[in-house]
Order: sequence, then structure tokens, then C-alpha cells
Amino acid sequence: MRSKQMTNFITDTSFWEIFPEAQINVLLVKGIGDNHSKENDPYLTKLLAEGKEAAKQFLTEETFSQNLVVAQWRGAFSQFKTKKGARSSIEALLKRVSQDREFRPINPLVDIYNSISLEFAVPCGGEDLRKIVGDIHLGQAAGGEAFLPLGAEADAPALPGEIIYYDEEGAICRCLNWREAQRTMLTEEIQDVIFFMESVTSEQATRANQAMQELKRRIADYFGVEGIDFVVDSEHRKVKA
Repeated sequence: MRSKQMTNFITDTSFWEIFPEAQINVLLVKGIGDNHSKENDPYLTKLLAEGKEAAKQFLTEETFSQNLVVAQWRGAFSQFKTKKGARSSIEALLKRVSQDREFRPINPLVDIYNSISLEFAVPCGGEDLRKIVGDIHLGQAAGGEAFLPLGAEADAPALPGEIIYYDEEGAICRCLNWREAQRTMLTEEIQDVIFFMESVTSEQATRANQAMQELKRRIADYFGVEGIDFVVDSEHRKVKA
């Protein structure tokens, strides 16, 4: 069956019941063109290195879990059902910084949003709009939503009560931005993409607003296409794409 183009991003009431003060920054970019991997691109390598250096400002405590960004997101994840060991995507990036691990280019879109995540300490993810079936929702899973994780060979369905991004075919990202689905991942052939940044406090939202404008600028500079950004909150729960 041929996939339908996504028409809306809708945040469900179940999401706001858990996170009433949350904010989701959304960026739509259409007509990407060439997103092929450029492993030796000095610009992308520099972006990631600068992001890693900037991220160190968020790692001021010797005990990793006591750093504010990490503690905030662990607190957020404790408010809904998660798979054991699930952590926010920004925690995973900061963990690599704390271990002084190198960040290597993957593909330009992923490299650019990872550099932004690192620099502003915000969780960020992107989905292929052309692979979405129906609308994208953010809310609590009923349980059993189909999900093939990136790099896996077997289905790993969502748990009841888990916060997921999903469409008519199943989950596309589990535990907020923890784990990406193969079906909607950002490939080298992608044309249209939707990005999400998540905040659960006003301080995080301030950083996310800044991060979104920088993401928008870097994508425009690199790909020559202008994105359109939106802010979703409890008063404005829907975006039409």
C-alpha cells in the first residue's frame, strides 16, 4: 500500500496530562536534495567538534547523573512507562561527551541536528515526511504499536503508557526521542523532513527556541532551502504540514 503524505502533527491530550508545561519546536523542510554521507567533509566534522566542545558547559558535576540537563530528563522519563534503560537522546549525546568520544559524520541532516543538540543541550530528532502514513501524533501508546528500531531485525512494539511519536502504521519514535524507527529514518535520499525538539521546562524551552533558529539557519546554508518552524504548546497543539 502506498504511503499517504502527512497532513498534520497532533499532540494528544494524553501527552499534556503528563507534561502540561511542555513545548515542542517543529521545523518542516521540503526539497532537501542531496543528503549523501560525507565522512570527510571538514564543515560537518567541524560542526560536530564545536558542538562537543559547547556541550561541556552542561557537564559541570563530577557525577554524570547530577548534571542538570541529565537530571531533568531522567525526571521526565520517570513520569511515563519506558523500556528499561531508555534515556533521552540528549543524555546519550552528553554521555559520549563525558567519555571524550569522537563524533563522526553520518549524513548531513543528522550531523547538523546532532551539532545543534550538543550545542544547546536539547533533544532533537527528524523523520522522513514521505514515509509517514496519515498524521503524526505525540502521545501515550495504547501498547503494541509496531516498531522496528534503527539497526534491528525484529519488531519491538511500544509499551502501554509509553510516550511515542506514531502514525497509522505504528510508532516512529519511542520514549520521546529515545529510539528511532527504520521506516522513517533520515536516509541519503530524503527529500522532505520534519524535525522535533522537546522541552519540559521554561529554561529548556528558551534554549530550544534558540536552537531551532540555528538549526533552520544551518540547513538553509547547507542545502539552500528554507524551513518553516512552529511552536507547539498546550494552547497550540497542532501543526499542519
